[in-house]
Amino acid sequence: MPKNVLKEFKVLLVEDEVNIAKLLKDAIGDYFFSFTLAKNGQEGLEKMKIIKPDIIITDIMMPKLDGLAMTKKIKQIDDSIPVIVLSAFSEKEKLLNAIDIGITKYFIKPFDPDEVLDYLISLATKLDKKKVFKLSEDLYFDRNKNNLFDKNDKIINLTKREKDFLYLLIKSHPNSVSVEKIKKTLWEREEATDERLRTFIKRIRAKTSKTLIKNISGQGYLISPDNI
Repeated sequence: MPKNVLKEFKVLLVEDEVNIAKLLKDAIGDYFFSFTLAKNGQEGLEKMKIIKPDIIITDIMMPKLDGLAMTKKIKQIDDSIPVIVLSAFSEKEKLLNAIDIGITKYFIKPFDPDEVLDYLISLATKLDKKKVFKLSEDLYFDRNKNNLFDKNDKIINLTKREKDFLYLLIKSHPNSVSVEKIKKTLWEREEATDERLRTFIKRIRAKTSKTLIKNISGQGYLISPDNI
């Protein structure tokens, strides 16, 4: 399978061993849209929220927050992101726990970067490669650039939270996203009332289209299928 299938994908590598991180990035990093490094689980979690990677590769034993604890937190935020573990053979028991929390694949150190690359190519072909999502005749969202554009390719100015909201709806399309999940994702450490959410969505509609976001009573919100 051709390596160019990877050019639309963002990878986050969480690894505290500098030599291993550099080895893997130098060997395969250029094939991807971006290949970001984090040196511990806490930094990995923070960067995951910012760059929204398509694939995460992580070590297990790391300072501040180990790979499995980080993965549990990531899966609570977005359980669709594949997580690949790099593990020492001595961590075999930990790998059994990794299966329980939804690890996609693991490689035992020392590993062959080409073997990792081959797996990533096969994984990428199964993932959603639609990085530019058409919201309507006049709007499209670029998931790699994390920006909304009009039909003339002009960026529509949105706040980070507004972009994150559209990203959340797009990832769940054509299904709706519950009010609870929206609040938890967008206002992680803040209290968000129903009124605050309605005001927030009203502001996005004013910037985009009144019919872009549809409310399904008792279920949540989705990108209106009438626009697509």
